[in-house]
Amino acid sequence: MDRIYLDCNASTVIDPSVLKVMIEELEVDEGNPSSIHFHGRERKNTLDQCRRVIAHYLNASPQEIIFTSGGTEGAAMLIQGLFQNASTGHIISSGTEHPCVYYHLQEMSKRGFDVSFLPVGEWGAVRPEAVSNAIKPETRLIALMAANNETGVVTDIEAIAKIAQSANIPFIVDGVAWLGKERINIPPGVSACFFSGHKIHAPKGIGFCLCRRSLKLSPLFPGGGQEFNRRGGTENLSGIAALAETMVLLEKNQERWIAHMQNMRDRFEKEVMRRLPNVIVNGVGPRVCNTTNLAFTGMDGESLLIKLDMAGISASHGSACSSGGIEPSRVLLNMGMPLARARSSIRFSLSRMTTEEKISRAIEIVVRLGALH
Repeated sequence: MDRIYLDCNASTVIDPSVLKVMIEELEVDEGNPSSIHFHGRERKNTLDQCRRVIAHYLNASPQEIIFTSGGTEGAAMLIQGLFQNASTGHIISSGTEHPCVYYHLQEMSKRGFDVSFLPVGEWGAVRPEAVSNAIKPETRLIALMAANNETGVVTDIEAIAKIAQSANIPFIVDGVAWLGKERINIPPGVSACFFSGHKIHAPKGIGFCLCRRSLKLSPLFPGGGQEFNRRGGTENLSGIAALAETMVLLEKNQERWIAHMQNMRDRFEKEVMRRLPNVIVNGVGPRVCNTTNLAFTGMDGESLLIKLDMAGISASHGSACSSGGIEPSRVLLNMGMPLARARSSIRFSLSRMTTEEKISRAIEIVVRLGALH
C-alpha cells in the first residue's frame, strides 16, 4: 500500500540532501569542537559556520543561537533557566500550549508560582489585549506559541512582543510549528524562541534556541561550558550540520514551499467540506499554511482515525491514550469546544513533500469514509 502521510506536525522525513550532509559529517566527525588541537579546530569551524547559517536566516547574532536536542529541551532550558533561583513570580501563558510548556508551567504552579493560562476561545490564539490586561507588577514571564501545533492558528507575536518590551517582561516563544510555515520575523521584544529540526525535514534529536544575550539564564545542563555556557555537553555536530543545510534550503525555497503547502491544504480542506457538509474547521484565527483541524460532527473521531489508518492515511486525533481510554484534545476543549466536537476532530498536517496526487487520493478516502457514518 502506498501510504499517505498527513501527520507532518508530528514529524517529517529527512530531506535526502540533508541526510547526505549528515552522513558526510558523521564520516569525518573524529574531533570535539572544544578541543584545541587540529581536529578540534576543524570541528569548531564547522560548528561556527552552522551557527552563522542559522543566525543569518533569523537575522540574529551567531552568539544568540544555542543548539539543543529539540523543542522540549528548548522549552525546559528557557523556562527553568529563567526561574532556577526563584520560588515565586507570575507567568502569563495559555491553555492551548504544547505539553512541553503547558505541563511544565502546571508543575511550577504547584510549586507556588502564579500562572495565568489565558483563554483563547474559538479564535484559537491569545489576543494581545488579553496579555496586556493580565500583566501584574510581579509578572516575570510571558510564554506563548507562535503557531498552534494542533489547529495551526497563529499568535500575534509582534504585537505581544511590543507589550512585553514596554513592560520589560521576558517573552519566550514556542516556534516549533512556525518554522518553515511562514516567513519568520522575530521582533526585538521576543527574549527567546525555540525550534525543532525534525518538523522541517532535519533529523530527530536536534533543535536550537534563539536566545537574546540580555536574557539571564542558568544552564539546564551545567558543567561543560559549551554553547556560551548556556548548554553543557558535546555538540551533536552531525545533527547540527544537517540542521544548517535544512535552513539553507529553507531560505532558498521557502516562498515556493509555503505556497505549495497552502494550496494543498486549502484544496484538501475545501473539497472535504464541500462534499461532507457536517465538517467544520477548528480555529477561526489565521493559520499557518500546512495545518487543518477538522471536526467531523456526529462522528466518532477515534473510529474514523482508525479507518483512515487502515485505508492508508496517517493523521492525528490530537488525543492522549491512557490505560486503554481515549481523552479528547486539551487544546480543543480549552478553546471552549463541546466534548462531542472535540472527540470528532482530526488534525491533518502537510509538508512541502506532500504531492498533488496524494492529496487527491486523500480527499477521496476521507470523503468515502466520512460519508459512511
